[in-house]
Amino acid sequence: MVKAELDAVVRFERERPDVYGSAHPKSLLRAIQEDGDHLSKMTNKHIYSADQFDRESLLQLFRLAAKYEANPDRFSTSLQGQILISAFYEPSTRTRLSFESAWHRLGGDIMSITDRSTTGIAKGESLADVGEMFNNYGDCVVLRDTNANSVREMMGALRIPIINAGNGTDEHPTQALADLYTIFKWKPELITNPGAEKINICIVGLPSKMRTVRSLLKLVVSFADCFGRVTIVNDKSRDEMFADDQLQQMLEAGLEVQTSDNLDEVLPDSDVVYINAIAWEGNSFNQYGKQFHIDSQSPLKKDAIVLHPLARGAELCTSLDNTPHNWYFAQARGAVFLRQALLTCLVRRVERVLDIV
Repeated sequence: MVKAELDAVVRFERERPDVYGSAHPKSLLRAIQEDGDHLSKMTNKHIYSADQFDRESLLQLFRLAAKYEANPDRFSTSLQGQILISAFYEPSTRTRLSFESAWHRLGGDIMSITDRSTTGIAKGESLADVGEMFNNYGDCVVLRDTNANSVREMMGALRIPIINAGNGTDEHPTQALADLYTIFKWKPELITNPGAEKINICIVGLPSKMRTVRSLLKLVVSFADCFGRVTIVNDKSRDEMFADDQLQQMLEAGLEVQTSDNLDEVLPDSDVVYINAIAWEGNSFNQYGKQFHIDSQSPLKKDAIVLHPLARGAELCTSLDNTPHNWYFAQARGAVFLRQALLTCLVRRVERVLDIV
């Protein structure tokens, strides 16, 4: 499946230059006025939750990502001399390679760990002790683990920044950043024109279990003025669908929140359709809402876009790959530039790129 997806990305990029061309990142770049102070405040910060980002910091991060995407060849030495520790103790293709690609594109070096059985953790070493060792070996850590609390357990011992790359059912904040970045590239007038028509987003997934959905909803709250309605589609009851204060947080932000168990009913009025089916729980994953899927015959709005964090299953048909609805490949590509922007800020190198046009 991974090879097929990569082949489709290459084919789609060749055949759909309107999505992958420079017009979209440049439009977003022009839409956001530069303010480097918000980026400088991210220096050496641990990134564990989407709650950490305020609206202005998000906009400046998106602007820097668009700057990288619009001129990818101009920033090849920004992280020269820096070392990333890429620790992925749970299976990953896109997130791990996206982070590593972002770091390499900026001239940095990488130490990669993909099997906890080859580390001291297999002998009973604590994550705090692992963190102490990481301080000596690298300049930034990206961690994915099956344990939802792993990032927080390691944070206390780290003097270098760590990024939550999706841990258990906790959160996946950088995926959500890439998701929102894609939406604003698609429609930058949501930022530039306060009177622009709000968009409706349909999220096919389970907020109480899915880290990608959990983090995305937190970011949507920061831009509640851009979203008219948030519809959550799943076959669970409303009580099972949300955890903690998820629903309350959205309602207090002024969002209209609906739930449904009929996907075809809500698709005709949805501008953005975000679909996922997988939630990591323990050392494996579960699928939720198996009966929900979309294909080229689904009743999508003519100009609606479809997003998916990938890897996909039966919920997202390949018949959509060569349609204008397909923004999930652009979403995956844009994640590299978004992560370039975030990594640059965390390791104190942002001032090197702010003056480059």
